Amino acid sequence: MTRREIRDNAFKITFETLLRDDSLEELYAVAETVDEITVNDEVKALVEGTYSHAEELDGIVSKYSKSRIVSRISKLNLAILRIALYEAIYDERTPVNVAINEAVVLSKVYTFKEDTSFINGVLGAFSRDIENENKNV
Repeated sequence: MTRREIRDNAFKITFETLLRDDSLEELYAVAETVDEITVNDEVKALVEGTYSHAEELDGIVSKYSKSRIVSRISKLNLAILRIALYEAIYDERTPVNVAINEAVVLSKVYTFKEDTSFINGVLGAFSRDIENENKNV
């Protein structure tokens, strides 16, 4: 399974966490009954990492979203943003620019064109701050 496929499957489950009160184990069980979703250890690791840092990630989204507060961001967009930020911050294998690019790819598949611009804007602002912090260290 490619990283893109892992990310896509993790996105679908992460999106479900925003819609349902079921435990992750229950969501994995449901996902396994759906032919379009593959659940393996890598997918679980991405979902669980994103889920466990959701509050922190939402705080970052809030900081960089100039036009919408977190509660007004569509759940599709929020799931994409959470995964991208989680990967950019916590996954050493994923450079920030790759996390942003992959978020844009996901948004082009699952959201409206305006949402892709919004996601790219939030993640771009985050990326610029990270670059500036790294230059000042």
